[in-house]
Amino acid sequence: MTPITEVEGRRLALSNLEKVLYPATGFTKGEVLHYYATVAGVLLPHLRDRPLSFLRYPDGPGGQVFFAKNVPPGTPDWVTTAEVPRAEGPARMVLVQDLPSLMWAANLVTEFHTPQWVIQDAEEADRLVLDLDPGAPATVVECCEVALWLRERLAADGIEAYAKTSGSKGLHLLAAVRGSSSERVTEYAKQVAVEAERTMPRLALHRMTRSLRPGKVFVDWSQNAARKTTATPYTLRARPEPTVSAPVTWDEVEACAAPDELAFGAEAVAGRVREHGDLLAELCEPGSAGQLPD
Repeated sequence: MTPITEVEGRRLALSNLEKVLYPATGFTKGEVLHYYATVAGVLLPHLRDRPLSFLRYPDGPGGQVFFAKNVPPGTPDWVTTAEVPRAEGPARMVLVQDLPSLMWAANLVTEFHTPQWVIQDAEEADRLVLDLDPGAPATVVECCEVALWLRERLAADGIEAYAKTSGSKGLHLLAAVRGSSSERVTEYAKQVAVEAERTMPRLALHRMTRSLRPGKVFVDWSQNAARKTTATPYTLRARPEPTVSAPVTWDEVEACAAPDELAFGAEAVAGRVREHGDLLAELCEPGSAGQLPD
């Protein structure tokens, strides 16, 4: 019988808690839920008001993995949903606004992916993202080198960048922005990526051509498009081990000399949150947003 748990007055059926989702480490579904409950205080501000895309892996990363944007069947009526404009027609999507909704979504075994805008103003981007993806034999070490250059380049335009691991191979740079459409932010991000390639031609790449990627860091600027989403800070990833898209300090980026130095599992991230709080908290402060140059 599926146990019923009460979370802030909401009744949740949390199923298959002993099921091993990450065979490489024995990490169970119950541990997934415990992780999300532990980091809820820092995760929720990055989810709130952003339509959620689900990358689900109910049988673990080695099983079926599928992406869904529409409200899943059986969604409780107390979970907030909203109609979201899309080129192919409007869709109704989930908004994770509180702890009960987070635990309900986590019980579906999902990565959390969100756009760079909030539902109250889908026409204006409030975040800029640059996804640094290394092509082997390049690793996150090379991503760090590119990230440091990008940090300075963005700062020259009055934009403060923050870093997190992708939870896979690379890094994500995030910045709070204001006053621009997703199209304008995409245009600006591409411009910066082109400059990175021009400055570091042996290391950085802005073009999406896969044959050009070995040994280089692809600076993916395209995730700023209104229809695109990026792994949310603190989300678990569907990888062989329970790795997390974890915020990191610029000191850690600068000091990185080996890939495992910027690889964090669920337990490590929970400990980092207890010690440091949210290293990306400034992204959620309205006064921290920069304005793109004309």
